[in-house]
Amino acid sequence: MASATHLITDDEAHARPPLESMVVRFAGDSGDGMQLTGGQFTLSTALAGNDLATFPDFPAEIRAPQGTTFGVSAFQINFGSTAIDTAGDQPDVLVAMNPAALKVNVKSLRDGGLIIADEGEFTSRNLTKAGYDANPLDDDSLARWQLVRFNISQLTLDAVKPFGLGNKEALRCKNMWTLGLALWMFDRSRQPIVDWLTTKFAKAPQLAEANIAALNAGHAYGETVEMGASVRQHHIAAAPVEPGLYRTVTGAESLAVGLVAGAQLAGLDMLFGSYPITPASPLLHHLSRLKEFGITTFQAEDEIAAICAAIGASYAGKLGITSSSGPGIALKTEAIGLAVMTELPLVIVNSQRGGPSTGLPTKTEQSDLYQAVYGRNGDAPLPVIAARSPADAFDCAIEACRIATRYMTPVMLLTDGYIANAAEPWKVPEMSGYAPFPVHFHDDAPPVGEGVMPYARNEDLARPWIRPGTPGLEHRIGGIEKAPVSGNIDYSPEAHAEMTRLRAAKVANVAHSIPDQQVCLGNEGGRLAVVGWGSTFGPIHQAVRRARLRGLDVAHIHIRHIAPMPKNMSVLLKGYEHILVPEMNSGQLKTILRDQFLVDACPLAKTTGQPFTIAEIEAAIEGMLR
Repeated sequence: MASATHLITDDEAHARPPLESMVVRFAGDSGDGMQLTGGQFTLSTALAGNDLATFPDFPAEIRAPQGTTFGVSAFQINFGSTAIDTAGDQPDVLVAMNPAALKVNVKSLRDGGLIIADEGEFTSRNLTKAGYDANPLDDDSLARWQLVRFNISQLTLDAVKPFGLGNKEALRCKNMWTLGLALWMFDRSRQPIVDWLTTKFAKAPQLAEANIAALNAGHAYGETVEMGASVRQHHIAAAPVEPGLYRTVTGAESLAVGLVAGAQLAGLDMLFGSYPITPASPLLHHLSRLKEFGITTFQAEDEIAAICAAIGASYAGKLGITSSSGPGIALKTEAIGLAVMTELPLVIVNSQRGGPSTGLPTKTEQSDLYQAVYGRNGDAPLPVIAARSPADAFDCAIEACRIATRYMTPVMLLTDGYIANAAEPWKVPEMSGYAPFPVHFHDDAPPVGEGVMPYARNEDLARPWIRPGTPGLEHRIGGIEKAPVSGNIDYSPEAHAEMTRLRAAKVANVAHSIPDQQVCLGNEGGRLAVVGWGSTFGPIHQAVRRARLRGLDVAHIHIRHIAPMPKNMSVLLKGYEHILVPEMNSGQLKTILRDQFLVDACPLAKTTGQPFTIAEIEAAIEGMLR
């Protein structure tokens, strides 16, 4: 065993075949601090230079009864010395803090994987709550896996006893004890966690010292106690990366920074109007800390007020942005139609979750695509783009701002619960590589005797953006149909038909300023294209890569611009014999592809609230190519 100051040598690290990657899942009650544990383990992993991807999995209820399967919270991380695109199909290690966590998660563990269980929580009462008739730690029901059990609860109490905490407060340190053991298992430094705890509990140094003691005790337990060959220290080398400044980023953080960058590239201040809703709320939290960049955040009393405030800001010459999840987007729908009618720039972020109605607030899904593309009364088209990963959300946010300001239109930006909460390393970009798209407000008053024409159009069919109060450019816009060019209220059939055509043609024109669709992996044309959008990128990419290594003729196409689609999409798709569309809904992109391009796309639907595994898509590829 290594000593407290000894990091394993190269000889020790290579005594067994080196691991390229490892998948670890921490699971416990929603009060056990599993998200915090996972987040801090992610920090230590990033500092160790590994590539990584995470999947936080929250319970769907705000506070399910303690110890029940409904209240299980989990955090999965896949980290390694090679490129990591997903949070992993099956955990190699499951840390189960109570019986309910074991019951919910053990079937996901790979055969032969390691279970680390807190046997102190496997009481008769907790076993009954979890639905166990007998203690699984004592029978043969876990024989498929390696089991290591010890009383983490008691070991934590022993570690923090000198600090005089009550039993309840002391047991809150269990997650730090568990994190200490995990840091030992994977040869991680404790110092960043110690520094974080010292800062977090700066006003309560006793709690800081107690948590640090628990962290050290878990680490020391790994060093000194013989737990068997299944629990040993693993060394995973750093992943090769391009030189540059890196940070770990969640989708919500990346989106926030990207929206700020988009506003800066447009030369505008921003108003972000929002109402709290899972999983969109973190975007408001992050933007509220960036006020020095000309950002105003407004937490409204409801979804309608939030979007109307953003529309008002755009009318006044700022960049209006609003955010929600599916149910909140439904409430915003009439106001989105108002933004379409008034032709004001607006970015609408939809962090999708399982639906319909309240649905699965903390589970991920992609089932708002119809809502984004079609879901407004009347003919009200708007551009729709989708981020494929947490880091990609940065560029997608900038692109949404560009399209909104250039074409004077609301833009829907789709993420989902997985992207919003998951984390991955992000190479901080050099902003000099991004072309500015400064806004030019119309400020030339018309000649004497001529009226203001707020719906005159440029070559993109975008109307002028006129700030209220500009001398000589007083004008009126609103949600009632209007005459082309003048914008005067006009109910005539000809006016409505022409304005409907112009609004649609303007959105279609967006296709002229977006890149052609590329093939992410594989060839243009062939037997099979796997076409995806959003957060399915990782599992699709890995499944296609593995299939190609086995000699299968398959390619991966991933769509960012969903409406309008790139101009070459029809020709590209028709170059393949078969098209497979994996998506976390009942087949919505498949319908859109058939609608627009008359291609026989085959759906691979998943509506469990969980991301795709690589194996699921691999199996579908093999089935299509038999």
